[in-house]
Amino acid sequence: MNKTLKLAITNDHASVDLKNTLLSHLKEKGVSVADIGSNGEKADYPEYAFSAANAVIAGEYDLAVLLCGTGAGMCIAANKVRGIRAVVCSEPYTARLCREHNNAQIICIGSRVVGIEMAKMIVDCFLEAKFEGGRHESRVNLIVDYENAPQ
Repeated sequence: MNKTLKLAITNDHASVDLKNTLLSHLKEKGVSVADIGSNGEKADYPEYAFSAANAVIAGEYDLAVLLCGTGAGMCIAANKVRGIRAVVCSEPYTARLCREHNNAQIICIGSRVVGIEMAKMIVDCFLEAKFEGGRHESRVNLIVDYENAPQ
């Protein structure tokens, strides 16, 4: 696992326990991770997702993990930030491929959908994977070009 990576983790009020477990897990692995989420207070997930996604785009963090009840709300909100590719992951295979093929910077996990041990595996696969480029780069560039084109 890349220990020079700067990672952010954020969450809503439904996902405090999973966030705390993942923070401990990542710190044990030597990953530099910043907790920028809720500590239990009622949280509007879009605000947390926007904050994390904007911080990734600004270069404050390389990648981010977003947690809410299903992962879907955080994912929808994060993908509204220009330049972000966020994916909901419920298993490790998608977590790996979304980095290798889609160059995703953010994974979103549902704390009411995914168990703790599975969430650890998902995050580990996401962080260990690297963008492959090649044939995938032209496809990601199609997405970037569309996103940047006048609508």
